[in-house]
Amino acid sequence: MKISLCKFGEILISRPSGREALAVMRAYQKPADDKEKIELDFTGVKVMAPSWLEEVLVGLREMYGDRVVCLPSRNPSVVESLKAIEE
Repeated sequence: MKISLCKFGEILISRPSGREALAVMRAYQKPADDKEKIELDFTGVKVMAPSWLEEVLVGLREMYGDRVVCLPSRNPSVVESLKAIEE
């Protein structure tokens, strides 16, 4: 299952909006089975803050564990946000 994060906006910057996005993902996007990967696609995201990403990523990993993967991105904002929360 691929989740396109740009549907939550091009600028993803606050914890409250990250929690809101996570709630939408939990309610409307369910994997087909217990083995399906959950892929986060950053295409179309212009700016991402570590706080937004942390809310989403931690919440999804609590539900799906290591099945949550972040697809590669060349966006420096995304790359640095991932580095910041995965240290």
